[in-house]
Amino acid sequence: MTWKQLFFSSIGKKFTMSLTGLFLVLFLIIHAGINSSIFLNDNGKTFTTIGHFMSHNWIVRFLEIGLFSGLIMHIIQGFVLWKQNRSARPIPYYIKQNRGSTWYSRSMGILGTLLLIFLVIHIAHFFIGTKIALYSGDKPHSLYNEMKEVFSHWWIVVIYLAGIIALFWHLIHGFQSAWQTLGFNNKKYTPIIKAIGIGYSVIICTLFALMPVAMFFKWLN
Repeated sequence: MTWKQLFFSSIGKKFTMSLTGLFLVLFLIIHAGINSSIFLNDNGKTFTTIGHFMSHNWIVRFLEIGLFSGLIMHIIQGFVLWKQNRSARPIPYYIKQNRGSTWYSRSMGILGTLLLIFLVIHIAHFFIGTKIALYSGDKPHSLYNEMKEVFSHWWIVVIYLAGIIALFWHLIHGFQSAWQTLGFNNKKYTPIIKAIGIGYSVIICTLFALMPVAMFFKWLN
C-alpha cells in the first residue's frame, strides 16, 4: 500500500483510523493513570509533581506533536469515512443493514462530534493554561487547584460526564472495530477482543467520571 492509498483509499482510511485509534487508546491509559494520582488524597502533591514533570519534559513536548497529529488524522479520516458511508447508502438499504448492528456503531459520527466538542472544552480548561504558564516565563501554575475550580461548577461536571458517556460508547465500538480492521476478526479472537474492549472502556471511563464527581462533592482534600 502506497502513502497515497494509505490516506485516500477506503481501505487506507480504515487502516489509519484503526492505528490512530489504538494509539489514542494507549494515550488514555497514561492520561487516566496520571490523573488518578489525585485519589491519593495528598492535596494534589503527587499529581502536581507528575504534572510538572510532564509539562517541562521536552521529550514529552515532542511526543505531544505525535499525539495531536494522530488525533487530527483520526478526526479527519473519521469524518471522511462517515460522509462516504452516508453518501453511498440509499435509505432502504441503510434501514435493512441496521437490523444486525448496534445503535452506537451506527452513531459513531454523532458520538465523535460530541467527543470533539468535549475535547475542545477540555483543552481550553486544562491544556492552554499550562502552556501559557510554561512559555511565558514558567509562571507558577497548579493543575490541581485548576481542577478544583473548574469542577466546582455543577454544569461543567454535567458536561464532562456527558462527554465521558460519549467516550464510553465510542470506545466500546471503536476498540473492537480497530482490531477487526487489522485482521483480528474470527471466532477465536473476536470474543476476547470484545471482552477486553468492554473492560478497558469501563475502567477508563469510570476513572475519568470519578474525577469531576470527587472534586465537586469535595471527597478529596
